[in-house]
Amino acid sequence: MKNFSCSNCGIINCKHQDSEYPKFCPTKELTSDEIKEIEKLYNENNNKEISRISAEIEEEFYCKYTRVEEIIEFAKRLKMNKIGIAACVGLMKESRTFAKILDKHDFEVYSVACKVGAMKKTEISGVDDKKTNMTGNIMCNPILQAKILNNEKTDLNVIIGLCVGHDSLFYKYSDALCTTLVTKDKVLAHNPVGALYQTNTYYKKLMKRD
Repeated sequence: MKNFSCSNCGIINCKHQDSEYPKFCPTKELTSDEIKEIEKLYNENNNKEISRISAEIEEEFYCKYTRVEEIIEFAKRLKMNKIGIAACVGLMKESRTFAKILDKHDFEVYSVACKVGAMKKTEISGVDDKKTNMTGNIMCNPILQAKILNNEKTDLNVIIGLCVGHDSLFYKYSDALCTTLVTKDKVLAHNPVGALYQTNTYYKKLMKRD
C-alpha cells in the first residue's frame, strides 16, 4: 500500500468525519509536530487571511457565484487594487472582456499576452524549426509575462489559458499571488475535466497503457 494515496480513497473521512481513515491515509499519519508546522505556516504573512477569506467565499457563494465573481470577491475582501492578467493570445477576446469587468469593479488592470517579447522558440528554447510549422516560431514567454507583472507590482495575477508548462513557469516567477480563470484545453473548449467524464466512452484511450 506504499503507493496508495488520496486518489485510492473512497471514504473521504477527512471531510465527513463519520468513519475510519484507511491505513494509507496521510491525515492519519500526521504527527503533532507536523500539524504544528502547518499551523505555523498559516500564521506567516497573510496566509491566514487568505485562507479565511477563501473559506468565507466558498460558504457564502457556494453554487451561486461564477469563478469570475469569486475572483472579484476574493480580491475585494483582500483589499487588492491592481490585478494582472497573464493571457494566451488565443484568448485575448476573453481577456479583454475580463479586464472590462474588473474595471467596472474599480480595479486597476494590467494584462500581458503570452507572445510578449516576440522571442523565437528556435533561439531561446532550442526547438527544432521543423517542429514550429503548426504554431509558429514565436515562443510563449511566461517568465517575461511574470517579470512584467512583477514590475507593475500587481496584487493578484490571473491566468487565462496559458499552456501546460507555461503556466507552471508563470507560477514559479510571479511575485504576486496567482489564480487561474481559464485552463486551456483546445480540444474540449477549455473544459479539461470533460476528458475525465468521458473515460468510459470517447476517451477510453486515456485508460490504456502506452
